[in-house]
Order: sequence, then structure tokens, then C-alpha cells
Amino acid sequence: MEQKEISDTQEALQKPSIREQTLEKGLAYPSDEELLMLILGRGTKRTPVEKLSRKVMEVVACSSKRNLVGNLLKLDGMGTSRALQVAAALELGRRHSCYTKNKIARPADVIPFVQHYSLSSTERFITVTLNGAKEILAIRVISVGTTNKTFIHPREIFAEAVAEHASAIICCHNHPSGPCEPSEPDLRSTQVLQRAASILGITLLDHIIINTETYFSFLEHDML
Repeated sequence: MEQKEISDTQEALQKPSIREQTLEKGLAYPSDEELLMLILGRGTKRTPVEKLSRKVMEVVACSSKRNLVGNLLKLDGMGTSRALQVAAALELGRRHSCYTKNKIARPADVIPFVQHYSLSSTERFITVTLNGAKEILAIRVISVGTTNKTFIHPREIFAEAVAEHASAIICCHNHPSGPCEPSEPDLRSTQVLQRAASILGITLLDHIIINTETYFSFLEHDML
């Protein structure tokens, strides 16, 4: 082995791994390719993880959601599990960040950002906090319940809204096994939330119930 190759090998061994550097410096530190290295974990005998990550990044950049998995499967070293792993990581990131700063003018505007919760087999109570310009600040799952009910308390619902100085809030929950029409508990809880919002100086813009097919808006039905 030539001297330069020996030096390069020694340097590589001494250099902290991207995992160590990320743990030390945070998730904002790695490049896109290095993030993919963390997702993939390792390469193959013929394709080191650095090279595989670079190829995956090229495919991601020129693929749509529809053909991403198929394009990834064409790469040497990317089986079905790995292709789905990358696609799932991208979709999770998209779901949890694509809503930021989107403006909500009417109830239907928020549905694309919470619709996936309707697929859950248990009831989930979600809050959407907004600033004064009606732009989304955050979307959070506050409570996970059973197949037909979830337990909520105004303190839990408004805690983060107060902490981030939100001007308004939209509450949402799914009905896993039934229509979207509100139940008696839904009506009572909405009244409680409306009173709590008024006391805190935060506007309760809407309470929305979703299932896989449609939604029910308290605002649209003049119930707020």
C-alpha cells in the first residue's frame, strides 16, 4: 500500500463517525447525504455507505412520491426494506414539517395536514396552533384514546399554545369507527374548550372531526 493510502486510512480511522458527530453537534449538523448514511446504517461489499447515500440522494432529488420506491429499488444495494425505510423517513419528515407557515383561511385548509390521523384505529386528539396571521405554528397529538373516545383536559390542550404565544388554535380528533357527526361528549368538550380559550385570550377557531372519507366542522355548522 502506498504512503498516501496508508495516511488516508489512518485519517479515516481517527475521524469521528457521522453518528458521533451528530450526537455531539445535533441533527442540524449532517449534510443530506450524511443523514441518509444514518438512515441506511451501512453499505454493501461493493458499495460503501457513503457512495450508496450519494446515489440515493440523486434518486430522491429526481423522483416523486409515486415512483420513489420503484426508483430506489433499481439501485445496487437497495432492497425493498431499505427503499421503504428511506421513503418512510422522507414521508414522516414531510408530514411533520410541510405545514409550517401555511395559512389557514377556512376549515378545509387544515384537513390535508391532519387527514392521515383518520387512519388510526384509536381516537387521537390533535391541536393546530396558529399565529396572528393564521399561519400554522405546530401540529401536535395531545391524547391517544380508545376506539371510540379519548381523554382530554384544557390544561394539556392549551399548554403549548400559551408557551409559543399562539393567537389561535384549531382542535381536531378522529372517529375511527363511525361518522363524523359530534357526540354529546364532543359537544360538551367543545363548550369547555371555548370557555378556556376565552379566558386565556386564545381564539378557538374550530373543532374538526375527521374520518377517512370526510370531516365535520363546528365552525361551518355555526356551532362555535
